[in-house]
Amino acid sequence: MKHFVSAFLATSLLAPPVFADTESTSRTGASPVSQSAPEAWMPDDGDVIRFNVYRKGNKEFGTHIVRFDVDSDGSFKATSDVDLKAGLGPITLFRYSLDATETWEGGNLVALEGSTNDDGDKESVSATAATGSLKVDGTGYTGSAPISIIPSSHWNIQQVFSSEILSTENGELLETDVTNLGHDTVEVNGEPVNTTHYRLKSDLTVDLWYDEQNRWVQLSFDARGQRIEYRLAELY
Repeated sequence: MKHFVSAFLATSLLAPPVFADTESTSRTGASPVSQSAPEAWMPDDGDVIRFNVYRKGNKEFGTHIVRFDVDSDGSFKATSDVDLKAGLGPITLFRYSLDATETWEGGNLVALEGSTNDDGDKESVSATAATGSLKVDGTGYTGSAPISIIPSSHWNIQQVFSSEILSTENGELLETDVTNLGHDTVEVNGEPVNTTHYRLKSDLTVDLWYDEQNRWVQLSFDARGQRIEYRLAELY
């Protein structure tokens, strides 16, 4: 997500730099995240997570969709499709797209293919399982990564229990610092949902919410006085 944000900030759509973290409205306590990760939510075949993305309140910014294809042996593919666009009237001033496919077997990431077009700046990553590790070939990093590494696609709650994650844009290994901000009640499709709120600091500071089934249900971050918000539209 680093690259599309940096490009977006460079456009004339934004005010002078004012960076601020988001704040929870019903926080019950903040603490560093422990190293004991919960089990990730496991999708069923055909499940979809779809977010509508907004900036500055209700200005439409695009969509972020994750689709799951699950085989009978429990292995599965998670395909992320991000399409963001901002402009003035009919004129598009900024566009970002990401397509990434993760292959999971036995609880581990065994392959990743990702490509990004960040307003004309293209990046990519390809990763495959080797003996006890992942072999990563990306525009941001080429080398080995731990077989247990979690990609930066957000749907897997184990991301916020990791000290390092794998960029789905360019293969970079991103160090993380995560804080548990406690329990929140957030609105999803007009209904209150009990969640846990985490703040992940890496190439970008983002706030993430996961429900009691460890499903990703909300995301937000602030950049130059604008709040970018992911609002859940579909979760099956």
